Amino acid sequence: MDIVKSGQEVLNKVEEKVEKGLEVVKENFRNVASHLPFANLAKKDNDSFSIEIDLPGVQKEDIELKVEDDYLTVSAVRHYKNEVKEDDYYLCESNFGMISRSFVLSNNIDRNSIEAKYENGRLYLTMEKVEEKKAKSISIK
Repeated sequence: MDIVKSGQEVLNKVEEKVEKGLEVVKENFRNVASHLPFANLAKKDNDSFSIEIDLPGVQKEDIELKVEDDYLTVSAVRHYKNEVKEDDYYLCESNFGMISRSFVLSNNIDRNSIEAKYENGRLYLTMEKVEEKKAKSISIK
């Protein structure tokens, strides 16, 4: 028995299992990512922030916003079904179910001043700093 040949066979089997495992992990991440809506975060000025969240196929009444502790959570139910029926085939690429995304709110965000607007499949959130954390101009005497 050639120990080098046996060692190479074991190494090849391990590499094959690792590659298969990575494919499974990639597929799982793709599935999870399909339930995370895309978001754009921006600092508007020194005193306010905005978040734009893409929620295509979601109705306004199916969106829930919740602030709990230091988290702002956007949850929604998407009812989207791209269905094609033809004589010789049927295609259904459904993209429905619960989607959710959470954002950590810093201590300087006023939890009571968060505003939300939904328009054309996009949720717009605006947040202000708490009054005592806002930038203030100081006059020079």
